[in-house]
Amino acid sequence: MDLQIDDFHKDAAAGLLRLHRAFPRKIALYVEDLIGREEPDEFGLPSTRHQSCLSALLWLAEEGYLRFDSTIRYEALDQAVLSEKGFLRLSRTVADATPADPALPAGVRRVRATLAWQLREALAEGDGERLVRLGRLIFDNSSTARPET
Repeated sequence: MDLQIDDFHKDAAAGLLRLHRAFPRKIALYVEDLIGREEPDEFGLPSTRHQSCLSALLWLAEEGYLRFDSTIRYEALDQAVLSEKGFLRLSRTVADATPADPALPAGVRRVRATLAWQLREALAEGDGERLVRLGRLIFDNSSTARPET
C-alpha cells in the first residue's frame, strides 16, 4: 500500500484549502500548520513526513495549482496564492456530492456542492477514503466534477 499517496492527497487538499480560505490574499503557507509539528532528525533536517508535505506543495506549484514568491527555509511557501486553475478546480460542483437540505438557501446548497466544501468536510471527519476520492478530482479533467455555471 502506498501510504505516501494518501498523505499526498491529504497535504494537497489541506494546502489548497488553506489558500482557498485566504483567496485572493497571498499568505505564508506553513507545513506545520498543515501536518502539525514534526521533530527534525538528529542532524536537524526536517522529518521525511515534513519534507513530503513541502514537496507536495512545491509539486502543486509546478503543476500550476498555486503560485508563491519563495520558500521560507524548509518551513513554508511565502506569498502563496491559488492560481486560476486551482481556484476553478476547488470551485467545481462535485457531481456526486451529498444532496444538501432543500430548505437551505440556494447559495448555501451551491457552496456545499463544491469540491472545496466536500474536501473540507472529508478532512474534518478524518475520512481518508473520501479524501483520496475527492483529492483525485482536483487533478481530474473528466466529467466526474463539473464547473459551476
